[in-house]
This record gives sequence, C-alpha cells and structure tokens, in this order.
Amino acid sequence: MVVTDTYDVVVIGAGPVGENVADRVVQGGLSVAIVERELVGGECSYWACMPTKALLRSAAALRAAQRLPGSREAVTGELDVAAVLRRRDSFASYWKDDGQVAWLEQAGIALYRGQGRISSAQVVEVIAEDGVTSSLTARHAVVVATGTGALVPDITGLREAAPWTSRETVAAKEVPGRLAIIGGGVVASEMATAFASLGASVEMLARDGVLHLQEPFVGERVTEALQEAGVTVRVGAEAVAVRRNADGTVSVTLVDGGQIEADELLVAIGRTPNTEDIGLDAIGLKPGAWLTVDDTMRVVGVDGALVGDGRLYAVGDVNRRVLLTHQGKYQARAVGDVIVARARGEQVDDGRWGRHASTADERAVPQVVFTEPEIASVGLTAAAAEAAGLRTRVIDYDLAATAGSALHAEGYSGHARMVVDEDRQVIVGVTLVGPDVAEMLHAATIAIVGEVPIDRLWHAVPAFPTVSEVWLRLLETYGR
Repeated sequence: MVVTDTYDVVVIGAGPVGENVADRVVQGGLSVAIVERELVGGECSYWACMPTKALLRSAAALRAAQRLPGSREAVTGELDVAAVLRRRDSFASYWKDDGQVAWLEQAGIALYRGQGRISSAQVVEVIAEDGVTSSLTARHAVVVATGTGALVPDITGLREAAPWTSRETVAAKEVPGRLAIIGGGVVASEMATAFASLGASVEMLARDGVLHLQEPFVGERVTEALQEAGVTVRVGAEAVAVRRNADGTVSVTLVDGGQIEADELLVAIGRTPNTEDIGLDAIGLKPGAWLTVDDTMRVVGVDGALVGDGRLYAVGDVNRRVLLTHQGKYQARAVGDVIVARARGEQVDDGRWGRHASTADERAVPQVVFTEPEIASVGLTAAAAEAAGLRTRVIDYDLAATAGSALHAEGYSGHARMVVDEDRQVIVGVTLVGPDVAEMLHAATIAIVGEVPIDRLWHAVPAFPTVSEVWLRLLETYGR
C-alpha cells in the first residue's frame, strides 16, 4: 500500500533542528511534513543535552553547597544515586515522545513515522514499521536534519565487545563499578565527571589530551579536577584491541602493551552523519557522507553545484559546520525563513549577519562544557585567531581575583581569556573556566556578534559584587 501526499516542505528528522525548520515554515504560511524513524525530539531530548545535564547537575549543586561555610555544615550524607537517575529519566521524558508529538499536532505539522528516503529531488518515501509506504512530494524544499550517531572506530574486537556509546551511557540504569572511556573530548569529559561523582571508578584514555580543541589552560584545569575526583587520565594512551570477557567485563589492550579492565567501556571519539540510509545515491551523492552546503544551507555537490535544483537543504550536525544543538536550531530558523522567502519570491538576505545566513557558525559559536570546573567559550581561541591571520592581543585574568567570586564560593578558582582583534578593536574570542561561568557566556556572545568596539565596552559597567566584574578587569588589563 502506498499513500501519496503533497506538502510545501518535507523535513527528514524530527530532532530539535528539524522541528525548528518545520515550525518556521508553518509560521511562514507553508505546509510541512516531518519524518522520524525514532523518537520525536531527537538525540538532544533523550540521549544528549537534557539527560546528560540532569546527570551532572545534582553533583554540581552538592559541590557548590560544600564550598560555602554555613551551607557546608548543613550538608549531610552523600549523593543519592537512585534519585539522580530518576531525575535523569524525567528529563528524558522516560524515553517517550508523547509531549513532542502533541506539540507537532498543535503547531500544524504532519508527522510520518518511519525511515525516510529521498527517491528524487522533490520526493521522499517513508516506510513505516507496518510496511505502509508514504510518498511525500515537496513543492518547495526537502530538508535533511538527520543528525549524527556515535563514531565507533576500527579497533580490533571493539564492535564485538558491544561498547557503550553516549546513548547507552546516558540511559544507564545502573552505575558500573569501573568505567573505561576512550576519548578526551566533551562527551568523554562530561561523562567522566558524572560517573565519578556517582561512585564509579573511571579511567580515561585521552590520546590527544583532554578538551584539546579548547584553550590549553582548559584541558589542564579539567584534567587536574578529574584526577582530584579520582579519575585516572591517561594522556597519549591509545587502545589497539578490546575484548568482552565471559564474565561480562571488558579488557582493553593499549598500544604500549598495557591492559585495562573495566565493567563497561564508553567510546566517545566523535560523530558520524546519519545519512547512510536516506537515499542520497538517488540524487548523485554518496550514502553515509557529510553533506556540504552553501551559505543558506542548500546542499551542493563536489563540484559546488546545487543538488536537487537548489531545493535540497541540510541543517544541523549533518552538514558538519557546528555539531551543537543550539547552533543547529540557529541554522534551522534561517533555513525555515529562507525557504518561505524563496517560495514567495521574496529577496534573500544571505549576506554577512543577514537574516537568512548562519554567520555565527564561523565567528561566534558559544559552547558550555559541564565539567568540574565548568567551561564556557565563544568565538575563536587564541590559536584559531592566529591561524585565521588576525593580528591579536590575548588578555588573561584570574577569575578568583574579583570580589564576586570570593562571595560566590570559598576557594573559588577560575580563569578568563579575551582575544582581541587589534586591527578592528573588537573581541573575537572569550573563554571562561570556573564554577557557574556558563551564566556569563551570553554577554561575551553579544559582544562578539555585535562587534562592540573595546572603547564602547568600557561603558558596559558590571554590577558589583558579581563574578561578571571580570569584564572590567579584562578591560583594565587591556588598557585604554
């Protein structure tokens, strides 16, 4: 049985990015269908952003209380692991998408459950679990928002050992006694932080170091904090073989011949695009490949030519520009609006910082890593700015030297870095390390996106006594 329907736009993938595209399209007066093979709400809602931060938050709150005289004395007992896992479950909506489906219905977005495959430039076929096939024709655009999955490398025996990826780790029903982690990036660092706080003995194999894409002091401070929490961090270590033993434990052999034993193994070394089974070959693209896009997220081929007569878009992780949910949603808003504009024959505003462009993907990406200490960054690192050919000046300041930090926590420890483009006299990068620095990040993001001149920033007076006083100290260090 084949059901044939026609919509203005068809979106493949109902995660936060696909949902935002669909919502903007509907608000623009177009009809839209969204296709989802798993849970509506996607990776972020059930296996990433929300449940991971729920796992981390209780321990962070406990540490905050223990840092303050008065509240420290009131804290008795240890972290209630069962309660943490129950709270995590609630933030993952118990892995049910009823609420998200209800929102789609309320927004006027048609939902088709099943595997979506592109059969031509404007047609998507959806094969449901019951075998019913729906053929969806898109008048104006097909949008790929299928996201990514965990990358499992070709290490001898690894796949046969059934390692945990981020999904299994985040949804774990019990805390393993011993957790080994291959990787030193964001997922690896956050899960090491979380599971160490939940009582696991954690060992990290960080071949390239911890958070090595951030400013150097970030990895140094997080590594030190992980070690203080009991985590064994092996910088430079590399696994060459993995075996799942008869008793269910895991053995990891290192390149130097060393051996690690654990109850579970998390592999967190990167992501791979979910494009293997969406019909890319039907339009001349390679299945399983990352999708390359132009400034308005239209898919282009290896020759730079538009694919699908310019009606095929790729948004979010799948285009590899920035693998962050909030940045994918930023792209989605621009894409939804540009599809509506093109459908109406309106002018496209795709210039730098234009309504239909995702300029921030290259210039002002904010990110928070919820480790201990917390990491908040936006824009370019000092090394990236230099590589981009900018003439910069780097300003560092000890976050503990502000009055607000001393009030915030006893023994507050942190660091702030500001990277200034000397030719334009604007900030191009900020990195903050310390307790609760995430809440200061948006001020830095606005300064970078707005390209606020240093001279004007002197008039943005931080309230006293807050940790945000660091902005004044950074400017004073820079000089006028």
